[in-house]
Amino acid sequence: MPELGTRLRAVVGDKTAKLLDSELGLHTVGDLLAHYPRRHARRGEHSDIAALQPDEHVTITAQVQKVSKRPMRNRRGSIIEAVVGDSRSSVVLTFFNQAWRERELVVGRWGMFAGKVGVFRGTRQLQHPDFRLFDDDAAASEAVDEFAGEFVAVYPATKDLPSWVISRAVRVTLDMLAPPADPVPGEVVQRLGLMAYAQALHSIHRPTSEADKAAARRRLAFDEALAVQLVLGRRRAETDNFTAVPRPAVPDRLLARFDEGCPFTLTAGQREVGEEITAELSGSRPMHRLLHGEVGSGKTLVALRAMLQVVDAGGKAALLAPTEVLAAQHARTVRQLLGPLGRAGELDSDPNATSMALLTGSLSAAAKRAANDAIATPIADGGAGIVIGTHALLQESVEIAGLGLVVIDEQHRFGVGQRDTLRRKADSGHPHVLVMTATPIPRTIAMTVFGDLDTSALTQLPAKRAPITTSVVPVAEKPAWLERAWQRVIEEVSAGHQAYVVCPRIGDEPDAKGAETESDQAEPDQKPGSPSSALQLAAALRDGPLANLRIGVLHGRLGPDEKDAVMSEFGTGRLDVLVATTIVEVGVDVPNATVMVIVAAGRFGVSQLHQLRGRVGRGSAGGLCLLLTTDEPGSPARQRLDAVAATSNGFELAELDMEQRSEGDVLGDAQSGRRRSLRLLSLLRDGELIVTARGEAMSIVARDPTLADHPGLAGLAESVVDDEQAEYLEKA
Repeated sequence: MPELGTRLRAVVGDKTAKLLDSELGLHTVGDLLAHYPRRHARRGEHSDIAALQPDEHVTITAQVQKVSKRPMRNRRGSIIEAVVGDSRSSVVLTFFNQAWRERELVVGRWGMFAGKVGVFRGTRQLQHPDFRLFDDDAAASEAVDEFAGEFVAVYPATKDLPSWVISRAVRVTLDMLAPPADPVPGEVVQRLGLMAYAQALHSIHRPTSEADKAAARRRLAFDEALAVQLVLGRRRAETDNFTAVPRPAVPDRLLARFDEGCPFTLTAGQREVGEEITAELSGSRPMHRLLHGEVGSGKTLVALRAMLQVVDAGGKAALLAPTEVLAAQHARTVRQLLGPLGRAGELDSDPNATSMALLTGSLSAAAKRAANDAIATPIADGGAGIVIGTHALLQESVEIAGLGLVVIDEQHRFGVGQRDTLRRKADSGHPHVLVMTATPIPRTIAMTVFGDLDTSALTQLPAKRAPITTSVVPVAEKPAWLERAWQRVIEEVSAGHQAYVVCPRIGDEPDAKGAETESDQAEPDQKPGSPSSALQLAAALRDGPLANLRIGVLHGRLGPDEKDAVMSEFGTGRLDVLVATTIVEVGVDVPNATVMVIVAAGRFGVSQLHQLRGRVGRGSAGGLCLLLTTDEPGSPARQRLDAVAATSNGFELAELDMEQRSEGDVLGDAQSGRRRSLRLLSLLRDGELIVTARGEAMSIVARDPTLADHPGLAGLAESVVDDEQAEYLEKA
């Protein structure tokens, strides 16, 4: 009898096995049985045909409603057209020169139809679809036997491998399969009321009822959650064995002096997180903490205080930023906040002062040598205590003497190995690590992707942070509102403030794929004279509604010196309006900017819009964000914009963003083109299941860190999370 590791060729035959391999990458019985149905259709149930989208490869369950035959106009032959559907919607099947289809497609019969959705003269159609009709004749054929159950499994399929071929292979495999051993200890299965593993594998494909299907899904989703949490738990157990140089707070030194003169009053959340970090930096176990929170909640200030504590204790702190613009912004912010405390060796420096070094790829050779010298020189010998840089910090030639703390800003913009590369630069023990992201993270994602990190969230805004008003500007419905939007920019500038105008594209792209945007949704330009690219819009604004204002342009194609010059001009008030791409999404801090106009706002995601509007209202004056769009009311994009306008709560918007986006593969293998590893587990729907799995995993790993006594669980973890994915989880 075949087992989960048996090659498919021995079970389903060479032809089908080759198809399953080439089309879906399925090699073994276990691979096939883990290719779960996308859904289950009931015999004769009404399928959601209305949701079919052009160019989508689909498998639908429908009833033949009408069949007709007509001659082709420009050549010999005939066209068979069959309308299939339900009481709500339908689709046309088209066959060229296949007259026998008229006899097969009998009105009233139900079946499964697979093909690519096309549109002809406004009507959706499937050309030459593959299909399998349900046969209710008492003389049971193979098709009758295959679809005899109440539930019909509909599998993720391809053009050359329709769902029913997969279904047939699964049926044959299940009928022959030797019952597999349960990887989860029986005590856990019984205590949590889970379905047995062997039964779950059968019921996920061939359920007998809705309850049977739900129980199977719950069990298999739990296994996926447990596998991820076991890997994270083992990684965390390993890091617990690492040692770090303790960096305790030192009274009356740099941090204390900074707190005395800090222009900001810490929020309760900043104080609480600061105390957690202080305690962890003081210990010999390396800190591994994720800090996320609301836009403008003061994460940079928390990170700076941690860096000063490490410097006081004789270590260096390195902050890694994803772009030169952001690195330069951090450097300016730190210099401004520290004042004399950050100018060691200068005439006006404080006796407790340290110095800072900035290292980016665009520095001149002489500047790089000076920065590298300051970074490589110990603090006791006059080296820089605070190091800020981009990917240039990761170069093998860069040595960071006495590295005690690594701060990663916007870490999701870095590759898999880069955090680890910087961490390995410590010459004694393991450095403490603080990971920051400006995007609030839903709880289930924090537990699943960042499960090896302690998590801190800042939900409270500083007392002086001004409110931001957000409005949707439907320029197609109300063109006059566009003119009013530009007038509001003029009014803010006249009052002494500044404005951002954000565009989804740079302009003059050779290919639309080069657009600087995170969304694939297309939206036409707002109207003639108001394009959605930064270069074109800047020119139109200079010649049109903002002709009397000083306008600058910032985008990713500019050289580092050009970017820095533009940001410097805007930051010092020599520009009134900055027309930019999403390069200003995070980290850019110009308190005098009070208004942001986001052009073609429907192209952006919820979290991105929230981040962008967080660039205004950072001073004492309130902020205004105007979302320009031509999206129709009720469309998904318009609903997204309305949601952003309705609330300023980033945590609520993060949950909404997760609902509206495809979850993708949280283990990272979507980036490498492979199949999803988490096939059933949903970060949105399975929060309680993830919490339960995390508790079980922590308990198991605490008793058996290597899973030597739990070979079934070790195999489960390996089957869901391979070595590359485990590395991604550790470093993500």
